[in-house]
Amino acid sequence: MENFVPYEKLSKKEKRKLDNAKRGSWGGMSPVTRRSDNPKAYNRKRTQDWKKELPGLRP
Repeated sequence: MENFVPYEKLSKKEKRKLDNAKRGSWGGMSPVTRRSDNPKAYNRKRTQDWKKELPGLRP
């Protein structure tokens, strides 16, 4: 049985090993927060959509 050593006194290598053991996975989910686009905001791509509806013009 190993003696208890406070976290602050562990070596950098041992701290890294302990931290990696505590970390879990996100289970396939991305941790990045996602928001939907603001429908009232100006969108350059959306303003060009009217050209696609006209039969004679190329996009």
